[in-house]
Amino acid sequence: MRATSILRSKPKALFLGTLTLLTLVLMPFLFFHLRRAQASASRAESIYRVEKKNFSQTLRLNGTTMAAHSFAVLAPRLQGAQVGSMVITKLAAAGSPVKQGDVLVEFDPQAQTKDYLDKKATYDNLVGQVAQKQAEEDIARAKDDTGLQQAEDELKRAQLELQRNEIVSRIDAEKNQEAAEEAQATLKQLKETYQLKRAAAAAGIHILEIQRDRSMEAMRYAQSNASKMTVHSPMAGVVVYNTIWLGGRMGTVQQGDQVRPGLPFMAVVDPSQMEVRVELNQVDLLKVRPGLRAKMHLDAYPGIELAATLEDLSPLGHNGQFSETIRVFAARFSVQGTDARLLPDLSAALDLDLGSEQNALVVPWESVGFDSGKPFVWVEGSGSFEKRAVKTGPRNDTEVVVLSGLHEGEIIRRTAAEEPASGERR
Repeated sequence: MRATSILRSKPKALFLGTLTLLTLVLMPFLFFHLRRAQASASRAESIYRVEKKNFSQTLRLNGTTMAAHSFAVLAPRLQGAQVGSMVITKLAAAGSPVKQGDVLVEFDPQAQTKDYLDKKATYDNLVGQVAQKQAEEDIARAKDDTGLQQAEDELKRAQLELQRNEIVSRIDAEKNQEAAEEAQATLKQLKETYQLKRAAAAAGIHILEIQRDRSMEAMRYAQSNASKMTVHSPMAGVVVYNTIWLGGRMGTVQQGDQVRPGLPFMAVVDPSQMEVRVELNQVDLLKVRPGLRAKMHLDAYPGIELAATLEDLSPLGHNGQFSETIRVFAARFSVQGTDARLLPDLSAALDLDLGSEQNALVVPWESVGFDSGKPFVWVEGSGSFEKRAVKTGPRNDTEVVVLSGLHEGEIIRRTAAEEPASGERR
């Protein structure tokens, strides 16, 4: 029994021994080839074979899309009214197309309508008071005119009586004289009071007219404020909501929200004519000029690619976002073509074409180093790398054109900053 168990264990032990032996023999071989493959891959990544190809010099710019034609919708500023906020009762949906004259937003008009009706009632009352005062003055004037006429007649009669003083008694003559003087004094007094009454009446009427006119202006302001509660679109386009501060939160408006006067919470944009605003670094300023073409990409929609043209460039710069010593300049690109997804306030990238060269000698930009301001590359030759001066031309973000110092097919180090390996000749 024991002998049988020993016989069965011998093939198993022989198999394990053979497997161990094969492992010990193959491990160095596999390790050698693995290291060789790693070294080959490392070398392939660290060198570059110089070649001729078409070179395109581009400049990558980042900006924001916006409509060339747009209308900002502001919460109305009311004239002659102290209003803290207004309640939205009707609102056009975001992204919806609108035509000229369509309603964009309606605010609760109750307060302004009531204010208009109150001011209209005050105005109508003052119009009635002015008419009543004028009628009263007309009656008073007619009465005073009658009194003046009577006084003048009385004076004429007294003057006729004076002509009879030569033939009447002395007492009657004195009475006639007193009557004439009294009639003349009465007429004089009536004439003086007549002008004073007219001036006083005119002043009273003028005061009422001023009150009436002021009330009319207040009524017109109230009527204008009531009409401002409904905002119509002055152009055809697409409705876009702005992100604003709403009662402790940032967001877009909804029906029932309250907004402060003058707050731009919405816009109507014309998506058929879009543009991109970018900030250009002062280093790149001399490379660009109006008329250059670019390709626009949207970060939110990578599949969109539209042509763009540099329309204008600001001549005045301002401080950059990250440094006060570096100036940036505003530039505006017009976008050719349309897309339903192209809306304002989207992050966009522009690849600006600064020119191209056909069949140029091109190397990676990181393979070029500088010694005292002069460019050089590490060129492989006779099993070592030599430092060789070159003359460079245009470059982009990744590549540079070599004008002289290199030939097609030569091998150079991909990174000029790397020192040559031990034993390699400089």
